[in-house]
Amino acid sequence: MPLVAFNNLPTYARLKAEHHDVIERERAEHQDIRELHIGLYNLMPDASLQATERQFMRLVGDCNQIVQFYVHLFTARRIQRGHAAQQWIDEYYTDFESIKKHGLDALIISGANPERAQLDQEDFWPELTQVIDWASENVTSSLCACLATHATLKYLYGIDRRPLETKRWGVFSHRANKTAHPLTRHTNTRYDVPHSRNNEVSAAQLESHGLKPLVESEQGGIHLAVSPDGIRFVYFQGHPEYDAVSLLKEYKREIDRWFSNQRNDYPPFPENYFNEELQAFLDNFKKQCELAKSSPGAMPNWPATWIEERLENTWRDTALSTFNNWLGLVYQLTHLERKLPFMSGVDTDNPLIAVTN
Repeated sequence: MPLVAFNNLPTYARLKAEHHDVIERERAEHQDIRELHIGLYNLMPDASLQATERQFMRLVGDCNQIVQFYVHLFTARRIQRGHAAQQWIDEYYTDFESIKKHGLDALIISGANPERAQLDQEDFWPELTQVIDWASENVTSSLCACLATHATLKYLYGIDRRPLETKRWGVFSHRANKTAHPLTRHTNTRYDVPHSRNNEVSAAQLESHGLKPLVESEQGGIHLAVSPDGIRFVYFQGHPEYDAVSLLKEYKREIDRWFSNQRNDYPPFPENYFNEELQAFLDNFKKQCELAKSSPGAMPNWPATWIEERLENTWRDTALSTFNNWLGLVYQLTHLERKLPFMSGVDTDNPLIAVTN
C-alpha cells in the first residue's frame, strides 16, 4: 500500500521520485480499507477449468494488499461443456447479467483453446466482445491472458495475431524495458515467464496503435503490455499464472497424443524448462516409448511425482509482484461504489496521473 505524505518530510519527495507509491494526505483521507471484487471470465476447456481458477486465485489471494478479495467466476455460455464441468459451473459460477448488475473493480479474462483459424469465428466470440465492451466502460482495469490478449487486441484495435513457424513453448528470460511504469515497479528487471502458444502479436503491432510494451524477450517475444492510458487493459502473452507442473502436463499430453497416433512426431522438450537430470531421464523415457509403440505394447510408467519434485519454478515471485502492483493500482483508483470504475477526480483518459504525480 502507498505511503501517506502527511507532513513535509523531504524523504517523501525522494521516494516519489524513485517511483515508490506515495500519496498526499488529502487523497488518503478519501480512501478507505475495503473489499475488492475481481471477476474471472474463465474461457478454458473442461480439463483446465478448475486449474485455471486456482492459478489466478492464488495470485490474487497472495497479493500483499490490505483488502478482502471477492473473486466472481463466470464463463461464456456458448462454450460446449461436458456434464461434470457444467455441473461445476452451475453450482459455483455466476452469469454475466449478475456481474453487470453488481459491478466489478477488476476483471481477469483467461486464455482459451482455439478451435478455429480465425478468433472472430470462435463460439465464445460474441459473448467475449460483450464482456470487453462492458469492461471498457465499467471496470477500472481488465487483465487479459494469452489468447484473451489476442482476441481483445483484434476486437479493440483490429490487430491480427501472426502464426509462428513453431510453437513457442517453454520458459523464457524477459526484460522489463519500462521500469518506471507502476506495473513493473520493484520487480526484477530480468525474469522468467512460461509461454505456450502458436501465434503472437509483436511490439511493432502494439506500438503502431499506441499500446505500450513493458516486458519482452528475445526468444519469447512480448509478455506484458498495456493500453494507451496505461491501466484500463493489461495484456499478457505469457502465462505467469502457470504452476510449476503446467508445462509438464502439456508435455505429457503431447506424448500421449503421439503414442495414440494423434500427432506424427514425438514432442520436443519445452524450452529451458527441464534440468539436465530430467532431460536425461526423459530422453530414456522416449526410447522406451518408441520401443513400446513398435512392439506394440503399453506406454511405460510415467513417474509423475518423481518428475514433479525435480521441476523448478523461476517465475512465481515476479508474477506475484506484478499482480500485487496491478491490484494496488486498482485499489487506489477504483470507486468505493463498485459499479463505478474510478474515484472522483480521476482523469479517465489518463488515470495513472492520480497515482504517479
